[in-house]
Amino acid sequence: MVEHFPDLDARLMAAATRLGARELGRTWPNPAVGALIVRHGAAGPVVVGRGWTRKGGRPHAETEALAQAGGRASGATCYVSLEPCSHHGRTSPCSEALVAAGVVRVVSAVEDPDSRVSGRGHATLRDAGIEVVVGIGADEARAVNAGHFTRVREGRPWVTLKLAVSRDGMIAGPGGAPVAITGPRARAAAHMLRATNDAILIGIRTALADDPALTCRLPGMQDRSPVRIVLDTDLRLPVTAKMLDEAEETPIWLISRETADPARRVALERRGAIVLPSHGGIGAALGVLAGHGLTRVLVEGGATVATSLADAGLIDEAVIFDGAIDIGSNGVPAGPALAAIRENGAYRPVDRVSLGDDVMSTYRRTR
Repeated sequence: MVEHFPDLDARLMAAATRLGARELGRTWPNPAVGALIVRHGAAGPVVVGRGWTRKGGRPHAETEALAQAGGRASGATCYVSLEPCSHHGRTSPCSEALVAAGVVRVVSAVEDPDSRVSGRGHATLRDAGIEVVVGIGADEARAVNAGHFTRVREGRPWVTLKLAVSRDGMIAGPGGAPVAITGPRARAAAHMLRATNDAILIGIRTALADDPALTCRLPGMQDRSPVRIVLDTDLRLPVTAKMLDEAEETPIWLISRETADPARRVALERRGAIVLPSHGGIGAALGVLAGHGLTRVLVEGGATVATSLADAGLIDEAVIFDGAIDIGSNGVPAGPALAAIRENGAYRPVDRVSLGDDVMSTYRRTR
């Protein structure tokens, strides 16, 4: 008989969820899951194994935690931030691995909406006589893997809009010229956002105006650069674009119309770009990205892309950096997207952090 300690269960689940979150942006197409194997004894709980889903989605968190625990998993409790899988893929199901290891109790934060699992993992455990508790830490676990839930349920990635806005409401200089709106602390926070998303998305106008690299430039985190995506319907990106110089290390995907110039496509593919044809608007483009496994997309594009997403109701979260400088009336205004986030009640503020002279505010769509 396993004793129940609700407060302890919550703390251990929170720890498991944080473990999974450390690989956000790198586990796609799989969710970022964390797991702990814990033995409860007279002297208190002892963590004998811990794991998290690794880059590319394998191995899974439970597999890692069980390998670390070894024989000590027998009679233990597993805390896992998402239902253990029950389907055969590149590896055997985690639910079967937990049964084979002799785990006697599984505390699972939330059921996996993936139709290949969707309660079957929990059922496998219960059928083997394992006690299963579902729902502890569910909100936190869903927040970490919001991209997985959105991809499975809506056929698109979770979309985070990032905007840097000057004190007078501009996002770029005259003619779209790039301007350093925020200081170094805010820019570091923006690069951390890049590191925790599967991909960065911009429009072709931003690509042509800024010629950005779109990589994560935090010291020691260069390998966390996500996929770079440009909405480029007519394949106008120059073959000399800076981002193509690093296409082998950090992928660049171009979303184009199916009728785009084949010669342009060949030229860009020779430079390392991956061209993904799409028909339709921004929603169709997001569907293409989900079909290629992406779960979390950070949008850093200009006003046109932001407005398209806002009009289509496809912004799940927004991170607004309010800078301390004025650009002037000749700058590019933030436009309807900022108003949609801050003024119409569809989004609620969930965080606000001062970063030197700048402020970073996070908003999430009310559902």
